Amino acid sequence: MAPARTASADDTAAGADLRPAKPGLRERKKIQTRQAIRTAAYRLFAEQGYDATPVDQIADAAEVSPSTVFRYFPTKEDIVLTDEYDALVEDALRERPPGEPPVAALREALYTSLARVYRSDATETFQRVRLIREVPALRGRLSEHSADTAWLLRRALAERTGRPEDDLELRIVTGAMLGALMEALYSWADTEQEPGPAGSLEDLRALVTRALGVLERGLTL
Repeated sequence: MAPARTASADDTAAGADLRPAKPGLRERKKIQTRQAIRTAAYRLFAEQGYDATPVDQIADAAEVSPSTVFRYFPTKEDIVLTDEYDALVEDALRERPPGEPPVAALREALYTSLARVYRSDATETFQRVRLIREVPALRGRLSEHSADTAWLLRRALAERTGRPEDDLELRIVTGAMLGALMEALYSWADTEQEPGPAGSLEDLRALVTRALGVLERGLTL
């Protein structure tokens, strides 16, 4: 998935629909199937642990075949890591004012998108972060997903700055921002006590603001 521009702007952005305005029947069925697999997987992970939950069991709980699970999610790790939200970050970055400094624009885009994901399903968002924090296989696979996200952000930042997409400074900025964001998310998951409720958006906002603020002030301690 920084401080909001304003409280009202955050609430408006966070409440925005995450899906296309009017998806067709085929797309709706795909969304439903994908979410059914995720819902079943998260329930089983919570009940018996990630490593103890095979894909066959997830498929049975979601009432689909194992081959259907793998059609939507190439690996078990992708059930946790794959989502439809990367494009939100890129779109949010393109919507920032043209004269805004690139780092500030990226900070606001990351927070706005993260708030939208949280408002869509707070419990799943929190469980997802906790799983990534606790399961080595997920953290290993995350690097591949993060590379895709970083490329989308570099592409949008390249348009704002006139730099090439493979520019070293752009790579450093996007990589550092994504790394700081993940550390904020891990801290958010760590501060909650089992079996407590999902962490609040206010707590998450404070941690994201603090983490990205370290970069904005120049990595000083």
